[in-house]
Amino acid sequence: MNLHVPFDNTYAALPERFYTKMAPEPVKAPEMLLLNRALAQELGIDPDALLSDEGVAVLAGNAVPEGADPLAQVYAGHQFGGFSPQLGDGRAILLGEIVGRDGRRRDLQLKGSGRTPYSRMGDGRAWIGPVIREFLVSEAMHALGVPTTRALAAVATGETVLRERPFPGGVLTRVASSHIRVGTFQFFAARGDTEALRALTDYAIARHYPQADGPLALLEAVIDAQARLVAQWMGLGFIHGVMNTDNTAVSGETIDYGPCAFMDAYHPATVFSSIDHGGRYAYARQPEILAWNLAQFATCLLPLIDADPDRAVARAQAAMDRYPERAQAEWARVFRAKLGLAREEEGDADLAIRLLEAMAAARADFTNVFRGLADGTARDWFADRAPFEAWEADWQARLAREEGDVTARLAAANPAVIPRNHRVEEAIRAALGGDLEPARALHAALSSPFADPDAKARPYTRPPEESEVVHATFCGT
Repeated sequence: MNLHVPFDNTYAALPERFYTKMAPEPVKAPEMLLLNRALAQELGIDPDALLSDEGVAVLAGNAVPEGADPLAQVYAGHQFGGFSPQLGDGRAILLGEIVGRDGRRRDLQLKGSGRTPYSRMGDGRAWIGPVIREFLVSEAMHALGVPTTRALAAVATGETVLRERPFPGGVLTRVASSHIRVGTFQFFAARGDTEALRALTDYAIARHYPQADGPLALLEAVIDAQARLVAQWMGLGFIHGVMNTDNTAVSGETIDYGPCAFMDAYHPATVFSSIDHGGRYAYARQPEILAWNLAQFATCLLPLIDADPDRAVARAQAAMDRYPERAQAEWARVFRAKLGLAREEEGDADLAIRLLEAMAAARADFTNVFRGLADGTARDWFADRAPFEAWEADWQARLAREEGDVTARLAAANPAVIPRNHRVEEAIRAALGGDLEPARALHAALSSPFADPDAKARPYTRPPEESEVVHATFCGT
């Protein structure tokens, strides 16, 4: 095989109860759809080799490259608040780990690669809609500076996947700092397997937080990383859609782009996920849900934090008690930057909240209002400009106490281009018809989200027309 993938596997060396070793299921007629050449080079993989027949065969699951040690990971999780004691990679295979040219260790996983022991009546496959969605949205998040899994490639399988109707199948090659989830810890905690919990904790510390000196420090590090992450989501109007504990990565990366979406018209109660009927994972609830998920993580670590149960609870609770202040500080930091403020003053958070309240009342476009603060067009997104102009007077008074290039700071903190839902759906519809150009063009526009849009990128700044509005997004399973 001419394709060389620099594998250096460590998760596969953990005890056998952490996974099932198995190869992906081959597909009928693999064909490349989208390749992330820049990421391939970053990983130390020749992108031209990935475009070859043998490269596409690897990305589709038809061939296992030398050095791989493929496996499906097991985990548990709370899904919409209900605990499932065993979940796991029901349609994914971890091929192995790569240490890239930058020295970072990352997982290489095939998503949509066939049935595993954890498929739970599922077919283990994906169709090209969710594959293209995750490719575009995860790469957009990377360009926006948000910690995230990434997409190396999307391939068609030449097979049909049955969902509400037949769709063409696809496989996504996903790259992640790891696929260790809160749910991974929950799997062993639910079984009282302290030995496995200790091994997993030691592994997570060594891989992600080598400065942490034990399980309590790991908890504190994950709290900090996740608080930063969700604050960044909030600053982009991003709604994950399915913040289950099995979708909460201990690395602090955004993972599992299913029914996710970026808001157009702002409202804090916005929900897109077709399965989130009660609004559990609405935009404004995400920091609260993160606290709930982190509490489940803390509970898993109790036997390792202290042999005395009461002391363990007290120490974990002290760490969790820091979360509200930490989350608020991260939210304030993000929105202070979005208002062009470099210095911290006491009323800054209230200033941001007042703007959001005016936007919610007007259903103003989230991205364009904030970007408009840099170019003077923000007021144009309000049918009734009076509430915005009253706020703007106070904002300008606050800016008068700032130094430096405020306009440059605003442009650097507020993207002009995001993966708007109607554009993503447009790309998926075209791909179903065999036309990948809309997906490629959108990917190109999303690669420089903070730049002043040129003629090619400018159409992607437009909110949807009424007939284009996407009201619901779907998981794809």
